[in-house]
Amino acid sequence: MDKSVMPKVFSSHHHWYSATLDSLKTVSSTTKSDKDKTSVPEVIYTYENAMHGFSVALSSKDLQTLQKMPGFVSLYPDRSVEVDTTHTTSFLSLNSVAGLWPASNYGSDVIIGVIDSGVWPESNSYKDDGMGEIPKRWKGKCEPGEEFDASMCNRKLIGARYFNKGLIAETPDLIISMNSARDTDGHGTHTSSTAAGNYVEGVSFFGYANGTARGVAPRARIAVYKVLWDEGSFASDVIAGMDQAIADGVDVISISMGFGRYTPFYEDPIAIASFAAMEKATLTLGNGLVIAGWSLYPIDQLLRAVPLVYNETLTACNSSDLLSKFAERAIVICKDVQKSYNWELYYSTQDYSVGQSTVSGAIYVLNEPHSLYQELDYFHYPGVIINSTDRAKVINYAKSTTEPKVTIKFQQTFVGGEPAPFVAKYSSRGPSRIHPGILKPDLIAPGTKVLAAWVPNKLTSIIGRDTQLSSNYNMIQGASMACPHASGVAALLKGAHPEWSPAAIRSAMMTTANPLDNTNKTIKDNDGLVPATPLDIGSGHINPNRALNPGLIYDVGTQDYGDLLCSMNLTHEQFLTITRTSSYNCSNPSSDLNYPSFIALFNKTSTVQEFTKTATNVGSGASTYRANIIQPNGTRVTVTPKKLLSFTVRIKDRKQRAGYFVSGSFTWIDGEGKHRGRSPIVVMDA
Repeated sequence: MDKSVMPKVFSSHHHWYSATLDSLKTVSSTTKSDKDKTSVPEVIYTYENAMHGFSVALSSKDLQTLQKMPGFVSLYPDRSVEVDTTHTTSFLSLNSVAGLWPASNYGSDVIIGVIDSGVWPESNSYKDDGMGEIPKRWKGKCEPGEEFDASMCNRKLIGARYFNKGLIAETPDLIISMNSARDTDGHGTHTSSTAAGNYVEGVSFFGYANGTARGVAPRARIAVYKVLWDEGSFASDVIAGMDQAIADGVDVISISMGFGRYTPFYEDPIAIASFAAMEKATLTLGNGLVIAGWSLYPIDQLLRAVPLVYNETLTACNSSDLLSKFAERAIVICKDVQKSYNWELYYSTQDYSVGQSTVSGAIYVLNEPHSLYQELDYFHYPGVIINSTDRAKVINYAKSTTEPKVTIKFQQTFVGGEPAPFVAKYSSRGPSRIHPGILKPDLIAPGTKVLAAWVPNKLTSIIGRDTQLSSNYNMIQGASMACPHASGVAALLKGAHPEWSPAAIRSAMMTTANPLDNTNKTIKDNDGLVPATPLDIGSGHINPNRALNPGLIYDVGTQDYGDLLCSMNLTHEQFLTITRTSSYNCSNPSSDLNYPSFIALFNKTSTVQEFTKTATNVGSGASTYRANIIQPNGTRVTVTPKKLLSFTVRIKDRKQRAGYFVSGSFTWIDGEGKHRGRSPIVVMDA
């Protein structure tokens, strides 16, 4: 559900969801002899942290009605869970002499939430010998149930909950054999003790592997969330467990399960609950207005009902003395940055001044509604960035009352922002410096604030002046982050089409890439805030699902690459260095590689260039393709013949361009409109 459209009359998301279902009054009959009766579907779970939504048992008719209601986003059926396996500490090369264990004090006071089949609390791995007091931030509990009471938790096993409402909804008459957090399968006990079990000496498997057993983080705390049952396991219960783990305050979620290889990301509860496109903070004004801003302040901090200060004499947050004078222990609204100003310098200057002052935090304003600030790498002090659209709302509120207040909640993640994607400032631009005759880049892929595993003994963030933080995961950016996205898609395509060559895979990825963002406009270039060109994005943003079935591919063989190298006036040594053999025949050198993009380079004497290409039909059955051409300004592009498979593209340039370039495209479209193979065109001076 889209929680942002929840009417203010509702006190909570649960109230809203329940009221939504109350309107779905339907008539149902359980047996032929029963009288018709009115039934209201009941909420099974409501989700607030892992996602915004709820699980419910509905009829097909009610389902159709629900889809038309305000706030509805998407739905998918509950599905069964498939269990995966874990690994051992020896494989990770953990030791007490150097590395992660001593650097992290063996995970002291880290809370690991294990989403699995429960726990066997009597195991020696859950003894709390050597464990200090439970962290005060812990909000969870030890939930009693069958053969399980609250006394079974301790300073090691600090929480235990269980979730099976989804399972019961699937089979209402089901009798749960162990209706508690107690593990009857063994999988949950194995995974949780592997993650953070305490030291147990003299352990062996019937004499094998004798020694001391301990978890990866033996001094960490364990909280278990039982969602896997002997009678079955369903996604709705898994989401409920993850949702509760987040609410309870776990630091790490360990979840060794999945939902099948064919489950798309938008229907995978684990992917939905874990995925982060960008980090934000929520800013709530005293009048109830909620604004989503941007922040990477790395502490789970809540600044609640703090005084809000907007002082027009405070022209910028670049003086710690003035900040302390006008906004002591308050949130200050800083002056917005001008279009021509260096944003990174502006932010770092004000962030430093805020840190040296006595203010509680700051609200920074970017004068353009775009995502340049998302490339910032740090927030040393509590702060949030808002756009110029929201600026007036905040300032108007600050002026409207004698005691304005604001609440800022950090460490929240939202997805689905617009516009996206955009080309980052650091992204490599074309044309190719090595061989301008081939249009580069090929395409673009995600590379900004990508979350992935990290070495835990290396600096990842700084709080205040000198408090350094480390993390097992980090969010960084660069072309190096975009590359593995493209590599992964290529690997998937190779698995689906093992007969395809590397060139065919590249072709499929390029001709199906999307030049438009999620607002259906041309992707923007963050370096100048102008529409991106093929020299910025190539064919566009990678689209994995479309690349699976491109319809047409442009293949390239080894001799074709050899012909290209032959045309580049390389020395024999240079040629041999690349090819590692002299067997290539250079009798027919050609720079016209069978590439799925075009760049025409003209000098003062040339006015026409021709490209000969061959496209191969890899679709199902015979198809007829016709060309759709978008002419670059001031040029004439013709394709002969108008139908495939071998064809010639002729580009005639009508004028000299004095260094600037124009772009267009042509697209092969099959007769049924199922396949569209798009190729960008760039025309520029040589």
